[in-house]
Amino acid sequence: MDLQKLERELETIYESLLKQESTADSIAASVHPQYRSSAKNLYRYLLLRSVDIRKLQSDLSELGISSLGTGAGYVYENISNALKLVKLLNGKTWERDTDLEALGYTGSKHLLMDHANDLFASDRGERDTEIMVTMPDEAATDKNLLKKLHSAGMGTARLNLSHGSEALWKKILSKIKAASKDSALPIHIYMDLPGPKIRISNIYLKKVSQKTLDTVSSVKIGKGDKLLLIKHNSPYLSGKHKKISLPEETILVEVSLPQIIDDLKKGQAVFFDDGAIEAKVVSLDEETASLVVRKSHKKKLRPGKGINLPATHLNLPSLTPEDVQLLPFISAHADLMGYSFVRNAKDVAILYEELDKLGDMDTGVVFKIENRAAFENLPSILFSAMKRPKIGVMIARGDLAVEIGFERISEVQNQILWLCEAAQIPVIWATQVLDTMAKKGMATRAEISDATISAQAECVMLNKGPFIVEATKTLKNVLERMEAHSQKSKNTLRALKVAKTGLKNIHKDFPLK
Repeated sequence: MDLQKLERELETIYESLLKQESTADSIAASVHPQYRSSAKNLYRYLLLRSVDIRKLQSDLSELGISSLGTGAGYVYENISNALKLVKLLNGKTWERDTDLEALGYTGSKHLLMDHANDLFASDRGERDTEIMVTMPDEAATDKNLLKKLHSAGMGTARLNLSHGSEALWKKILSKIKAASKDSALPIHIYMDLPGPKIRISNIYLKKVSQKTLDTVSSVKIGKGDKLLLIKHNSPYLSGKHKKISLPEETILVEVSLPQIIDDLKKGQAVFFDDGAIEAKVVSLDEETASLVVRKSHKKKLRPGKGINLPATHLNLPSLTPEDVQLLPFISAHADLMGYSFVRNAKDVAILYEELDKLGDMDTGVVFKIENRAAFENLPSILFSAMKRPKIGVMIARGDLAVEIGFERISEVQNQILWLCEAAQIPVIWATQVLDTMAKKGMATRAEISDATISAQAECVMLNKGPFIVEATKTLKNVLERMEAHSQKSKNTLRALKVAKTGLKNIHKDFPLK
């Protein structure tokens, strides 16, 4: 091993951090005081992850020196310590620049814990992984269910405001308060903003013997089938379609947000029902989009199922008028809220502006990373999010997997964890955790493995089901076992595209000096 070469490589990385320190200072000055150290460290992490250092890591490991793979939360300290040790092996003495603000391992760990405690309204010196449970409708009438969930390990109750009514939500909140009072321990409230939901409103079939369209509750779907996306005011639905040719085998799919048809382009992919059905756009006009099914893993398509458009730039608001109307209710009743359709730093600013109008600086905000744009713009989202205290990130793995491809979800969820660790921002691990157990009472082996990995996050979310109490107990048991064994994980540091893109975007606002 060439120790001199290793020293030079580490010096190059170290000097790149020093060179950009003025930019790090500018970024830190733009965020909330609570996150200034975190913003600096995140920027340094982006610099580190914009290059491939896997060979350097191997050499450091060979020498028994930190390979930098577990130091996302304290980049400058980690690199400078490694450089100091390599210089000592080369017979040199050296001290890092002590004027630079830098977090060490302990400081980074405590800062992340403090931020998590702020978000989840806890005053514990040490914290266990939080468990969040989606509230079933039965919670409106069954205080005992809530007490059982709380005893099983639930610390936060989730209300999805995409479903139900204010009357139902108030009943659930009343039962949560009663259960919390009985146990003398708080149950915190999380509410999801609905956001723009792209779904199938209705499905229509044309009868062979008639010229009318019939609404159907489901339709068989297979490879090669033709779909026609239509708007709610389509001429097909208004009876003005007599001059428009419609093949008998075409299935008409009315979409909940008609403007998505205007944003589609020929050749783009359209996914239905969490990616179970994949289609391709073959032609477009002002009112419709013609699709052909390429893959179908489900026999039937039904109204209400979601639509994902990963390659399409959607001109949809991140915060809908309905969301804005819900914000006063959330501010009055929730400890933290989920922001569902965030895609970039501008979307963060839009929500913060509305919260400022309400004078709300206390409700925690969780940014749900559920689409390709949100992941690709995550660094900018984090820097913008840091302008306010009490923030977190949710890895919404369902929609995200459809958007980026199922084969990439494990890789991408790890990258989100790394970036958030670098920013000391708590993460919520969500979607299908112990889902089979919650619904059927027995977990699969793969689900248990997934639950063990979720211990890397600061919070894990469970969905509802008949066996949700048993699922909560199981998750609590798994998390307690894993927390005794590990914290985060060691990684090899190839260059990350999201880091390079993040640096490019942040330098637009904070030019290099």
